[in-house]
Amino acid sequence: MVGALLTLLTFAVVQLGLAVYVRGLAHDAALEGAYYAALADVTDAEGAERARAVVAGTVGAGFVTATEAQRSSSRGYPAVEVTLRLTLPLVGLLGVSDGWEVTAHAPADDVE
Repeated sequence: MVGALLTLLTFAVVQLGLAVYVRGLAHDAALEGAYYAALADVTDAEGAERARAVVAGTVGAGFVTATEAQRSSSRGYPAVEVTLRLTLPLVGLLGVSDGWEVTAHAPADDVE
């Protein structure tokens, strides 16, 4: 009985660690995509695709369900915002589709 409970507790801790890792990876990928899209000669769509490629190269191609990049204003300055919607891992990498939404901002390098 105690062995079964300790096994379940171990699996729960490992799953929590995996979920935290995936969340950090997604935020880092969104930030990478935002900084890439903020360059003067790069479109917003290319930045969103770069963020998707970072996640796909690490945890799998079908993990990100949607990407979006748009120009915004942060503290009165032009910025780029990249949003990723991805699967919330519940058992291993299987889980709820569109369970997480991660957004990152970067200052835009607009030349006007």
